[in-house]
Amino acid sequence: MAASEPAATPMEPPPHVPHRAPSDLADRLALGLTRLLRFVADTFFARRYGHRAIVLETIAAVPGMVGAMATHLHCLRRMVNDDGWIRTLMEEAENERMHLMTFIEVARPTVLERFVILVAQWIFYVGFFLLYLVSRRTAHRLVGYFEEEAVLSYTHYLEEIDAGRSPNVAAPAIARCYWKLADDATLRDVVLAVRADEAHHRDVNHGLADQLSGKPADPAPEAPYPEHADPAR
Repeated sequence: MAASEPAATPMEPPPHVPHRAPSDLADRLALGLTRLLRFVADTFFARRYGHRAIVLETIAAVPGMVGAMATHLHCLRRMVNDDGWIRTLMEEAENERMHLMTFIEVARPTVLERFVILVAQWIFYVGFFLLYLVSRRTAHRLVGYFEEEAVLSYTHYLEEIDAGRSPNVAAPAIARCYWKLADDATLRDVVLAVRADEAHHRDVNHGLADQLSGKPADPAPEAPYPEHADPAR
């Protein structure tokens, strides 16, 4: 009899669907691009995970906003319901922006990193917008693969903290408020919460890609989403 899978805690991504295998050429292209960008990030940042998070979160907040805008315009043109997509994608974009606001308190970007952000954001915004117009399904699959890599990156960040190679400083006030963490929460608690967010976005975007391709819904539950405070307060 096979051993049962360990139950996931509210802040831990569940063990299901660690990687979504590509099913066609578009999926393989999305996965190949993701791995190429992962190689670039690993080369540029090495183990500077705080700085990596800052740069990558400025990019990660783009797809949700682009998807929400394109869906909004599509619904206006067709005069149809959005089926909740706009709110979901806007929440994703806002959540990724809060990740950035949190890690800015942990690691300050260098001048070079600010330049990389400026260039990379414009390139990615234009490229992703065009991809979304051509194939929404591929765009969401790409984001799903991005989020798989984000979960992996934050898992490595946790390993660095646990090994003492990255200081486990006190959680920034903005993080304690947004994720409703305890007053004595640390950076490790923040990284767990961020990783849980990314795991949820991974499952949502893979699910949207499946929906657009007409595939049956994945019977496995989505990774649990941590409770967030209203960042506007």
